[in-house]
Amino acid sequence: MDPKNGSSFTGFILLGFSDRPQLERVLFVVLLIFYLLTLLGNTTIIALSRLDPHLQTPMYFFLSNLSFLDLCYTTSIVPQLLVHLRREDKSISFGGCVAQLFVSLGLGSTECILLGVMAFDRYAAVCRPLHYTVIMHPRLCALMASASWFIGFANCSLQSGLIFLVPLCGRNKIDHFFCEIPPLLKLACVDTTVNESELFFVGLIILLIPMALITFSYGRIVRVVLRIKSIAGQRKVFGTCGSHLTVVSLFYGTAICAYLLPSNNHSQNQGKFISLFYTIITPMANPFIYTLRNKDVTSAMKNALYGGCDSR
Repeated sequence: MDPKNGSSFTGFILLGFSDRPQLERVLFVVLLIFYLLTLLGNTTIIALSRLDPHLQTPMYFFLSNLSFLDLCYTTSIVPQLLVHLRREDKSISFGGCVAQLFVSLGLGSTECILLGVMAFDRYAAVCRPLHYTVIMHPRLCALMASASWFIGFANCSLQSGLIFLVPLCGRNKIDHFFCEIPPLLKLACVDTTVNESELFFVGLIILLIPMALITFSYGRIVRVVLRIKSIAGQRKVFGTCGSHLTVVSLFYGTAICAYLLPSNNHSQNQGKFISLFYTIITPMANPFIYTLRNKDVTSAMKNALYGGCDSR
């Protein structure tokens, strides 16, 4: 998408929810509260994982990576959305749009890979408990996390390049609240069938690889659970893996709706609310999902709040 396609091209207009002024006022309050909760919850997870010795394990290393991802992802979108909800000016520069797409797409792709890595960690913890510390060595954990970031941003570099090569012919009104692939493609003044097919194929690979790892990991975990005769033992395994499965379901469910289902399956307004879900609701919910039934995290929070008395 060449910014010089239009002689007076200065950037894009993010239409967002401008056709519903009353909804904008409500959304501003709701999203501000959700954003503050996202900052609080994810920052708490990161801080506790760093400060509490009991949480310096592979599981919480990856969880703190996930929290950092969610913080960055939400911050790349929501602050600007809040500004636009309170102003009539909904403009964003061409460079700002490129940066927002690159960062949000890179972080989203990284999270996709990281959730697969976290499933493998749960497999090692449940199915190979005696060898867990050997398998999930700190160097391997760091390598897997680094690989997630590298693959995620390599994917976004490819997809961003494919998007911004499409000619606009001066069109600059994006019917969305941030720069995202589907609404950007709708601005094109040429047939984008090939581009959409390429983007679909690349997105499918990024989704299928971690989903295959998740399916393999939890397939093995289920086999282990079926062999456990103790109900308490089964509950312990479900408690260990249930939070991750919930986060995976939320993330992949909305990602598939947004990127892999045909756009004619839902209206543009429905697409916006789906995007709101995975840009603000999921990042806000993740730390609470992991802490509600997690005794390690709740104990660490009590220790931090009440002066380090060990409640374990």
